[in-house]
Amino acid sequence: MEAIQPILAKRFEEIEKRILSVLDQLNDDHVNWRPNESSNSIANIIMHLRGNIGERVTKGIHHKDFARNRDQEFETVYASQSELRDIIRQSFQELIETARNISEEGLQRTQTVRNAEITNLDLLVQMAAHSSEHMGQILYIAKICLDDKYITTTIPKKRDKQAIDIYNEGR
Repeated sequence: MEAIQPILAKRFEEIEKRILSVLDQLNDDHVNWRPNESSNSIANIIMHLRGNIGERVTKGIHHKDFARNRDQEFETVYASQSELRDIIRQSFQELIETARNISEEGLQRTQTVRNAEITNLDLLVQMAAHSSEHMGQILYIAKICLDDKYITTTIPKKRDKQAIDIYNEGR
């Protein structure tokens, strides 16, 4: 059976690649747009992902200082597209390297998350699901902003020649 570390690292690499691919299509107005007052912008979602990775990986696994204000992640925020790209790159690099290099013993160590003890393995699996959920939100907001100019980050429909060419170049 294949070890879980490369599987998790690959999943995080795919999520990072797709988020960066969609960010490349957006401008500063797009990444800060909120569908309505009770919804988040792409900037909010990325700040939230950074907070989650910082709290669970930087602090929880690596035992480094990280201060998080989760509520603030959802306040109205303005960030440039390039700032958000940097945050995604840095955050996912830490996550990917951690997933790739954590030992079996490290996977079995525990940390407290929401008043429950969980293993680092459980935590990394949860983070893969959590990151995927938020990636979906980012992609959906991008589709709303770009409409027919949106280029898919996965296998395109057969009728979308431009997206097929871009998809094939990235493989």
